[in-house]
Amino acid sequence: MNTLIATIAAYLLGSISFAIVMSRAFGLNDPRTYGSKNPGATNVLRSGSKKAAIATLIGDAAKGWLAVWLAVRFGAQYGIDDDGVALVAIAVFLGHLWPVFFRFVGGKGVATALGVLLGINVWLGLATLATWLIIAYAFRYSSLAALIASIFAPLYYGLLFGADSILFAVIVMSALLIWRHSSNIGNLIAGKESKIGSKSAGAKKAK
Repeated sequence: MNTLIATIAAYLLGSISFAIVMSRAFGLNDPRTYGSKNPGATNVLRSGSKKAAIATLIGDAAKGWLAVWLAVRFGAQYGIDDDGVALVAIAVFLGHLWPVFFRFVGGKGVATALGVLLGINVWLGLATLATWLIIAYAFRYSSLAALIASIFAPLYYGLLFGADSILFAVIVMSALLIWRHSSNIGNLIAGKESKIGSKSAGAKKAK
């Protein structure tokens, strides 16, 4: 029962879309209406507001980290084992992708996935983040960096901890993240993908 409660709570926490919340707080248009129409930090950055984008990034990552960290730190005393932690990790990620509070229209999950990985293990999260940063710096494509990092994340976990239920959760997140970037993959192949920092004409301040 405690595992079920933790899983539901994680999904609800994941359903808080900080891209939408922060856009409203900073007086910006809904990120679902411009650019990639993805409610995530990269698209919020297209509004020209770095502060809103950073706040979105921190918020989306923090909710993934908090859900998993609580399950790892306090789960054992409530009967939540590694299988339960894996469910919590998947649930908070699914909440971000399909948030119940925002008509199930969510982001692609990059920041939240990073938060989940940091919650599982700091070194796992940092290794994945370093991969993202290297690719993003070299090619200036957030989507490409996310795709490469999502491929390496399960490999890093396997090398650090071996095969278990949490590895399965990381694989599920990586697969969903790649699937959510299917349109970006097409744009990358066609040479139409927007680079990091590019602005969108529709990303004006809300009136």
